[in-house]
Amino acid sequence: MNRRIVNNGKVMAAKAAASKAAASLGRNSGADFPPDQSVGYLVRETHRAFLRALGGRVSRHGVSIGMWYFLRALWEEDGLTQRELSRRVRMMEPTTATALESMERRGLISRTRNSQDRRKVNIRLTDRGRRLREVLLPYAMEVNQVALAGISAKKIPLLREQLDRVKRNLDADVIQDAEFRRRDLAQAVRHAPLREARSKD
Repeated sequence: MNRRIVNNGKVMAAKAAASKAAASLGRNSGADFPPDQSVGYLVRETHRAFLRALGGRVSRHGVSIGMWYFLRALWEEDGLTQRELSRRVRMMEPTTATALESMERRGLISRTRNSQDRRKVNIRLTDRGRRLREVLLPYAMEVNQVALAGISAKKIPLLREQLDRVKRNLDADVIQDAEFRRRDLAQAVRHAPLREARSKD
């Protein structure tokens, strides 16, 4: 059986279960859903705490938390185009362009026209940008160690696995929702001439 069909079935089943649970919650508690019971809220607050801790450390070297994401991606693969970099970091291209301008002024990157396609701009680390890897990556490891203090080393792989599962569930939900929207739009377009003909009658 096609894996995509199986996964879609699981996502739809999960959606149905979530809707049923939400309906039950609404009936039984007046739709009371305190923030500390929301995984989304807790993940958001945890993420913000990570950013504060890491941002305070990398800022000692003139790097903002926004620049950090782009440096991290370029350390993994230098020479990406601006569009590729936006996708890796999951930021809008205008935001990426603003960050790259700042990084270029600070001497962390250079931008050059692609020799094969002049419409594209390749982003490359300067020597200074590359050297920062050895300085800044230990901060990321340090923040992770601080965050995981008191958690059994045996439970950390499970934590990563569960967080990855949550992310994949939500990614699949977004894809499925977009597909439903495309189908609804296509159906509306197909039926539009028929509705117009009926209105003239």
